[in-house]
Amino acid sequence: MKKTYNWFRKIALAEGVSFLVLLFIAMPLKYLASLPVAVTIVGGLHGLLFIGFMIMIWEVKNEFKKDWGWVAKAFIASILPFGTMVMDREWKKEEALTQ
Repeated sequence: MKKTYNWFRKIALAEGVSFLVLLFIAMPLKYLASLPVAVTIVGGLHGLLFIGFMIMIWEVKNEFKKDWGWVAKAFIASILPFGTMVMDREWKKEEALTQ
C-alpha cells in the first residue's frame, strides 16, 4: 500500500534530521558546553527513530518486493549525514510508481 511507503519516507526524514541534530547540536553541547543531557535526550529520540526506520525498511522490502541491495542502500543512507535527505528524491519517485 502507498501508505507504507509514505510512512517510510516520513520516518526516514525524521531519523535523518535527528541524526544531524545529534551530530551538530547535541554533541557540541556535550563537549563544548558540558551539557551531556542534550545527547541523552536527542540520542534516545534518534535511537527510537532509527529502530522505526529499520522496521519500515523491512516493511517496504516485503510489501514492494525490494531486493537486499535496496535494503543495504537504505541502511547506508541512515548512517551517513544527510543520507536520508539525499535518498528521499529517489524514494519519492519509487513511491509515485506504487500508485
